[in-house]
Amino acid sequence: MLAAAAAALAGTGVFMLLARRIPPHQVLLIPLSGLVYGGLLMAVATFIAIEGGLLQYLGVWMSGEFSGVLAGRYELLWLAGGLALLSYFAADQFTIAGLGRDVSLNLGLRYGQVLGFGIVTVSLVSSLVIVTVGMLPFIGLVVPNLVSRLMGDNLRESLPVVAAAGAGLLLICDILGRVLRYPYEIPAGTVFGIFGAAVFLYLLLGRRANG
Repeated sequence: MLAAAAAALAGTGVFMLLARRIPPHQVLLIPLSGLVYGGLLMAVATFIAIEGGLLQYLGVWMSGEFSGVLAGRYELLWLAGGLALLSYFAADQFTIAGLGRDVSLNLGLRYGQVLGFGIVTVSLVSSLVIVTVGMLPFIGLVVPNLVSRLMGDNLRESLPVVAAAGAGLLLICDILGRVLRYPYEIPAGTVFGIFGAAVFLYLLLGRRANG
């Protein structure tokens, strides 16, 4: 888990360096570059899994589920919880940083330090959680956008709601995955992926319909 956290931090740093080379007016190239970069990293992970005889386990890990969360494999989540708490205390600075570099500097914010702290925190928390339970698609994309539509961009107020809503929706998806085809189990990540994809399309189409 510590190795995965270090790899996630390094991978995020490389992507940030790549994103800086993208022209500011070509914003759509950032997610496209992320898809290509993610595909490259997935190819490397698949090669390592093949060489180590872990390809089947990699497939299970790509569909987030909780059957592998056992004693000795989840304790580092306390570290993720502590980092998330630190992020909450820095929420106001993240809100200002979201206004852009020039505005942040004019308001006296140390933009580079805040951005670096945010990157480190997000990388470590994400890697520790994903290594423990596997991939959970759309949860980091759908839930914050839904909450921001209702509460705005004040992170100090919205972060607890984002955390509670994400945990609650994931719990519901896990319960559905256990009862829909009982005694078989559908991974929670698969159930949430279907729900998240539908909500994400609604967010895109609804925003386009409203101009």
